[in-house]
Amino acid sequence: MAESARRGRGGGGAARRAERSAVSFETAKYIERNIPNFEILTEEALEIIERNADTVLEEIGVNFPDNPEALALWREAGADVTGDRVRMPRGLARELCKTAPAEFTQHARNPDRNVVIGGRNLVLAPVYGPPFVRDVAGGRRYATIADFNKFVKLGYMSKWLHHSGGTVCEPTDIPVNKRHLDMLHAHMTLSDKPFMGSVTEPSRAQDSVDMCKVLFGADFVQQNTVMTSLININSPMTFDDVMMGALKVFAENNQASIISPFIVGGAMAPVSVAGTLTQVLAEVMAGIAYSQLVRKGAPVIFGAFVTSIDMNSGAPTFGTPEAAHITYGAGQLARRMKLPFRSAGSFCGSKLPDAQAAYETSNSLNMGLLSGVNFMLHACGWLEGGLVSSFEKFVMDADQLGTLHHLARGVEIDENAQAMDAIREVGPGGHYLGCAHTQANFKQAFWKSDLLDYKPFETWSDEGARDTQALAALRVEKLLGDYVQPAMDISVREALDAFVRERKAAEPDSFM
Repeated sequence: MAESARRGRGGGGAARRAERSAVSFETAKYIERNIPNFEILTEEALEIIERNADTVLEEIGVNFPDNPEALALWREAGADVTGDRVRMPRGLARELCKTAPAEFTQHARNPDRNVVIGGRNLVLAPVYGPPFVRDVAGGRRYATIADFNKFVKLGYMSKWLHHSGGTVCEPTDIPVNKRHLDMLHAHMTLSDKPFMGSVTEPSRAQDSVDMCKVLFGADFVQQNTVMTSLININSPMTFDDVMMGALKVFAENNQASIISPFIVGGAMAPVSVAGTLTQVLAEVMAGIAYSQLVRKGAPVIFGAFVTSIDMNSGAPTFGTPEAAHITYGAGQLARRMKLPFRSAGSFCGSKLPDAQAAYETSNSLNMGLLSGVNFMLHACGWLEGGLVSSFEKFVMDADQLGTLHHLARGVEIDENAQAMDAIREVGPGGHYLGCAHTQANFKQAFWKSDLLDYKPFETWSDEGARDTQALAALRVEKLLGDYVQPAMDISVREALDAFVRERKAAEPDSFM
């Protein structure tokens, strides 16, 4: 479908009139940092890690099991291929990575919500992957498509969230081989923010591309990035054929992939920060290099999912100093390669949205901002080590993402910010509440939570002495009550409905 046809179907006069009549709400633009990145590694340390990563790729190598096509590409590129093992001459992977773009735009169906991934930007996306959901009314339970749709609506209504994400929870009431169709349909119709594609099987990645062709037009998809996808590496140093098959589909079609080692320190990586960073860099370089063998210039993101492990229970731990060290270091390595960086999120190991969740999440979010992350998956809603998507924590985290926006603005030092007129007006012993400078600036001077309680004790007590989880439950109810579906051209909606219906009918249900 030509681009002109897409614009005719998706942005015609009827659609524009419908959009003007829709309920309007504010969505913040992606973050543009005006603060420095925190750099924890010296030049010497960076050079050692880079040299060691090249040694890993040259001497130890990585595995591409059950993937003769990938092995053939590596052999043709000059790698030594023995069985499933790929060993790369020193510098080969780094050289191949140079064709990946330093930044790219992911287009949304609403162009006002396009995001630029890379540079000094930070794009925030919600939790991804949990099979369970939790709320105060129903407790912990397996997720359904109804839960999934609610999360997409909450993401659409969240001011500080720039991206609709992907598998915000796993809808277990839909067959495994078909649920990707319902999830993508929800992102495309219940929100107009950018979204992620399916990676659980190469044919599902192709379905994602084909649905985007319906939504945006085939030519537009080939010439622009309209999806991001999460390609996890089976650390240590194994690139399974399912993930690589999905990566191949996305790269061939000019769609973005996050190449992300799955690091659990002490289990999937060494216990030391430098050793883990060496493995992360080797894995990322191999994955990104492969994407460029598939298609030069395919958009990618340098990923690092980082957690440590409790050596007594074996459970993953979050918000730890070691995770921060690795995330800061990985950010430096990504910038040296001139690649967008993905890491951090609202990580916690807590079973409830409680004090543990708040401490660990705060640590994780702030390290993401300071480490130079460009795409933050799991920015809101994560609970219980990623097993649970929590409705209350989703809105709690989404509210706190506003602090990242304000921190990233940095400190202004223009004439208004210097406030010398206010200091002169008030003088010794006065107060600033009524001065002209305060009156002119108070509305935008301070970030204000839409959720947290700042009332006096007596008022708080009279209103039921509600804790933050109770307030969050009310906010979930309000946001879903205020939700209005964004307008979509009826012919595009009908074409998407038909695609999903026909693909579901083409094969029997499978829950395996």
